[in-house]
Amino acid sequence: MTAFRAAVVQFEPVPDQPVANLATVERLAREAVADGARLVVFPEQCLLGYWHLRRHTAERLRELAEPADGPLVSQVVALAKELDAGLGVGFLEDADGKLFNSYAVCLPNGEVHVHRKLHAFEHEAIASGSSYTVFDTPWGFRAGVLICYDNNLVENVRITALLGATVLIAPHQTGGTNSRSPHGMKPIPLEIWESGDRAAIEAAFNGPSGREWLLRWLPARAHDNGMFVLFSNGVGRDDDELRTGNAMILDPYGRIVAETPVPAEAVVTADLDLDLVPLATGRRWLRGRRPELYGLLTQVMGDELDPRTARFSTEPVSR
Repeated sequence: MTAFRAAVVQFEPVPDQPVANLATVERLAREAVADGARLVVFPEQCLLGYWHLRRHTAERLRELAEPADGPLVSQVVALAKELDAGLGVGFLEDADGKLFNSYAVCLPNGEVHVHRKLHAFEHEAIASGSSYTVFDTPWGFRAGVLICYDNNLVENVRITALLGATVLIAPHQTGGTNSRSPHGMKPIPLEIWESGDRAAIEAAFNGPSGREWLLRWLPARAHDNGMFVLFSNGVGRDDDELRTGNAMILDPYGRIVAETPVPAEAVVTADLDLDLVPLATGRRWLRGRRPELYGLLTQVMGDELDPRTARFSTEPVSR
């Protein structure tokens, strides 16, 4: 077996306190690496916090944002070199006069690969990225990055696979969101979290608005594309919502290799059997595609919405 050990992390960032969050990243990265992990995946916007950003003014967001070569990411790069491991962290990026919900994968050789969320909806001042992020790693496989909502659109995962990624880094801040769909996720009452009732919290986080919702679609992204998926997430209070954690690692057959049901800070570590990829069902399906039939996927249909409008629209879809 050609094995590669990776870890996914869930924790609750402190809003607007990057120094404190960076300290948590360092502590948990050291824990994961001590357990043999060579790649450690932290959640979306883990250096700044997430859902509260929608309440900030654009000016405040600019104050909080940093370039990809700024002090925060540079410290993560230094830590990656020290630990001889890859570290992925989410941050608010200031680039070319725009703000992006970005994710930096810092490799031990000093390389940094930055993905800008393709379907950003958190704030009208945060722009969406316009390119896919797939890269070679020092460990002999290609990795890709898609942030949260990016993973919900099946085309993004398929393109990431077609670009050669066999490991998908998938940082999230999800669970307990207010879906407009009647059978989608719903908010989990804050009172459950504040009660401290561990059994009630676990039931809510692993129920229809948490783990059960993830299992409707996340394994299919892994299976249908023959990829490992490294799913990290926030956990606990996120402004007026609750994030459900459920950090997990899935193999190219959509099977859960490792996960945590714990509704608290956690590190989930597993060995990826890279030999599973070549004959995985999804990889064989990729070879059976008929691209000449798929032109419709690139045609403008006339009812497309920008990511923010699509995310918050209450209008039913007519077709």
